[in-house]
Amino acid sequence: QVQLVESGGGLVQAGDTLRLSCAASGRNFDAWRFGWFRQAPGKEREFVAGINWSGVLTNYADSVKGRFTISTDRAKSTVYLQMSSLKPEDTAVYHCAARLYSDRDWNTERAFWGPGTQVTVSS
Repeated sequence: QVQLVESGGGLVQAGDTLRLSCAASGRNFDAWRFGWFRQAPGKEREFVAGINWSGVLTNYADSVKGRFTISTDRAKSTVYLQMSSLKPEDTAVYHCAARLYSDRDWNTERAFWGPGTQVTVSS
């Protein structure tokens, strides 16, 4: 069973920094891609950042580029999202996701999702 468990969320003030962690287990993830998504109440789920398991290929939403950094630690089987200069609009439930690279996009029903961790940024 593939399991993704997020941690690191919390209540912070604008300008603060948080690091989210996604502990992945259940498979050899060498051929997988990981992503961070967020969803605020009443809004659609939003892509935040993506990375391949090796950590070489990354991409970011324009809204977080320059502030957030996604990375992997294969030895710890963990994906991180370092969030700096947090803004109130970053408030959301942040979900870790994983899919086979060959599935090409996140709309596949074969993607796995973690339960999420709440990030709340006050002004």
